[in-house]
Amino acid sequence: MKIVFLGSDGIALPMLEWIAGPGRAIGEIVAVYTQPDRPIGRGQKVQPNAIKTWAQARALPVFQPEKLTEETRQAYANLGADLGLVMAYGHILKDAFIATPKLGTVNLHASLLPALRGASPIQTAVATGCTETAVSLMRIVRELDAGPVADLERVPIGPRDTALEVEQRLAAACVPLIQRTLPRIADGTLEFVAQDGGRATFCRRLTREDGVVDFAAPARTLAARINGLYPWPSCSVAILGQPVKLGLAEASAEAVPSGAAAGTVLGQDSEALRVATGDGVLRLLRLQRPGARMMPAPDFLRGYPVPAGTVLASTPMPALVR
Repeated sequence: MKIVFLGSDGIALPMLEWIAGPGRAIGEIVAVYTQPDRPIGRGQKVQPNAIKTWAQARALPVFQPEKLTEETRQAYANLGADLGLVMAYGHILKDAFIATPKLGTVNLHASLLPALRGASPIQTAVATGCTETAVSLMRIVRELDAGPVADLERVPIGPRDTALEVEQRLAAACVPLIQRTLPRIADGTLEFVAQDGGRATFCRRLTREDGVVDFAAPARTLAARINGLYPWPSCSVAILGQPVKLGLAEASAEAVPSGAAAGTVLGQDSEALRVATGDGVLRLLRLQRPGARMMPAPDFLRGYPVPAGTVLASTPMPALVR
């Protein structure tokens, strides 16, 4: 089975490695479509993404169209692919493009569909307090992430997991999912079941404006949001006049002392800076000042003491799900 992969994010690399290695007897990747090279990092140097780098190392043809025109679709058709395999590509595929491979086009979406259709399912799952998520294999249709689902691989989310750890777990979860489903796609026995659209939720593309903290919210809500938005866009709060990035947090069962306003620093313990919230105590476990690295709270506080009684300002937090 000849496979064309369409994707732009390194989350797909474990799966691609499996297909190119043990899975080669089932399917062969014959070409890769990915986003054009973009400026990356502080220096904004134009660099290839991880998918292009992987493909070039294996001498695979790489296509990077800015737009998917009819000319692009014809070049795609000329590859003679049996299957289009998509994950985090960054282009919306038109019907003719979807139907070009003989066996159609399938997509790996990083959520428990129909929950969290859209652009930021990993971050949003963690940021909204989900205790598990998944990679779902579905057929692509024109409606966003609404195609019928064949199978999924579940992944747990722990109270100290950030989006970074969950993304790594989901990347690994793609391998057993594709191991189970690729042979059945090839022989035509894989069944796809329509999603229940009435249960669908949607997540949007995140922006830097999402990285604010409202200490009037419950500690559990704030910990999930801080962890889900790390490493990007990251939550930040002004502490003693400096913007401080928050890299990990958890809610404590400790009661807020009587009279302590939301946002009041209560002191520190062996692991964390403790802050009063609208319901419960928030333990800030990792913090980062401008120009420094992300540090465990005790190391951060040795170089930047934050006295008990300091009040951290709150900002209303935009909703992440609709």
